[in-house]
Amino acid sequence: MRRPEEIDEAPESDAYPDAPHPRHAKALVGHSTAEAEMLAAYRSGRLAHAWLIGGPQGIGKATLAWRMARFVLANPDPAAPAVRQASDLSVGPNQQAARLIEAMAHPDFSLVRREWRSSTKNFSTEIAVDTVRKATQVFQLAPAFGGWRVCIVDSADDLNRNSANALLKLIEEPPERSLFLIVAHRPGQVLPTIRSRCRKLKLDLLTKAEVVEVVRGLGRPWSEMGEATIAKAAAHAEGSAREALARLSPDAEGVGALIEKTLAGLPRTDPRTVLKLADALAGRAAQESYEAFHRSLYQALADFALKDATTVVRAEEYGALWDRIRQAARETDSLNLDRRLHIITLFNDIAETAMRVGAGARRAGKP
Repeated sequence: MRRPEEIDEAPESDAYPDAPHPRHAKALVGHSTAEAEMLAAYRSGRLAHAWLIGGPQGIGKATLAWRMARFVLANPDPAAPAVRQASDLSVGPNQQAARLIEAMAHPDFSLVRREWRSSTKNFSTEIAVDTVRKATQVFQLAPAFGGWRVCIVDSADDLNRNSANALLKLIEEPPERSLFLIVAHRPGQVLPTIRSRCRKLKLDLLTKAEVVEVVRGLGRPWSEMGEATIAKAAAHAEGSAREALARLSPDAEGVGALIEKTLAGLPRTDPRTVLKLADALAGRAAQESYEAFHRSLYQALADFALKDATTVVRAEEYGALWDRIRQAARETDSLNLDRRLHIITLFNDIAETAMRVGAGARRAGKP
């Protein structure tokens, strides 16, 4: 059997660069309550056919989804003694379903994610409708092993309207013994009709100690970093192992502090700081820092809007701002546009939106 690092030659959009893919994780750090909920639901014989697993990026949502997929495929009978006696969703590595999942070769399993474009050497910015249709063909066939058919979507945030609707059609009237595990970093942004057909499972942020444990368990080069270095990254990772890895990356050295300083000035950030950040994130070598910046930006905007969006008009303004920034980020990536200009423009948009909201409030005589 091939080693995990040899299974896929192309990069995978649902894995952190140089870190093992979530399907290779043998343990789940944290989230014991969520895991117990899924196990209990399976034992009950009334398992929801679709689960929306929500929470910030990098906290273990995909690891839990893969863990559940392995368990269901390895134990197709919820009433079997192995299921009744199980204390968690772990499956032995030598079990047939586990080996097939590891090799991405299980005939009753499919994965929906952004695809690698070999011609342009980058990932598609969205999950295309054809990707969903291809991945869900498994549900048009009888189960090869007579058990369940399982699909993981990682992540729903990457679905466009057409691909979201294609997924919706399937989960609206799913075939018997079908299971959809849908990962969502911002579940509130998922198509409402998809949300309404899913059982929702929100995962908590990891503790600092749990982030350290995750990083340590990833192997080289992460496990070889000094204890103090990992602990420092974990302390500023806001409960996300992915954020800790971004801070530990050599390319990200010093950029994390610059991102924090820039966002701390919202909504009217010092232009000199913005220019410095734009220069630091402009190059392709800063890809992870660039993505970490957007994650931090979205959270900062959400926090700021909660404080300032005290009326319907304000909420609509900030909601439109969020949509504009996300669309601009996608266009910048897909069309290979100037990242420096994108960053400068989005901070100008934030400042102008705040000014417009403030002026509207003053005209209305509100604080």
